[in-house]
Amino acid sequence: MCFYFKLTHSAQMLQHRFDASLEKNAMDAGGFFNGFQHPMTPVITNAAPDTIQWLRWGLIPSWAKDETIASHTLNARMETIAEKPAFKNALHQRCLILADGFYEWQWLDAKGKMKQKYLLTLPNEELFAFAGLWNEWINPINAQPVKTFTILTMEANSFMQQIHNSKRRMPIILAQNHENEWLQNNTLSIQNDRLIAVKVKD
Repeated sequence: MCFYFKLTHSAQMLQHRFDASLEKNAMDAGGFFNGFQHPMTPVITNAAPDTIQWLRWGLIPSWAKDETIASHTLNARMETIAEKPAFKNALHQRCLILADGFYEWQWLDAKGKMKQKYLLTLPNEELFAFAGLWNEWINPINAQPVKTFTILTMEANSFMQQIHNSKRRMPIILAQNHENEWLQNNTLSIQNDRLIAVKVKD
């Protein structure tokens, strides 16, 4: 799973790395993002691949009557997105969620009462993109469009199974030279095998 990630690179570095312009009047690019707060985060969608937009974390499907479902759609299992009502209509609405690290907690006992926090990054904390899906939902109260997204996850590899040893899941990090292919509805090419883990003291 992935509910917390960070982005500490500057807006200028983001634009250079992803060859995209930050949308006008955007807030500062960097920050720490807690999914349960449904923050606005930098995202590139297949509808506007040359623009870094700010989308809200927690996908709201078009048929939703209100925003409450967003608490359950921060992540989507890659294996079941074609079956789940919340995601199956957004299969071709692909996006890149921009980041340079994410956090997971290793259970140190059987019930998870004691945990060790880890920061997961690529070498040198380089920028990367999570694979995601996005959607535009129309708020029935004020008729305002709300763009939202979810991060796709997969079964943890052997490295991540030692860290995320409860659910044994991990977010999908796209290989840099295949990010555009993901946006164009082609197959996944991941680089999760390059992750580095550092213990974090709370």
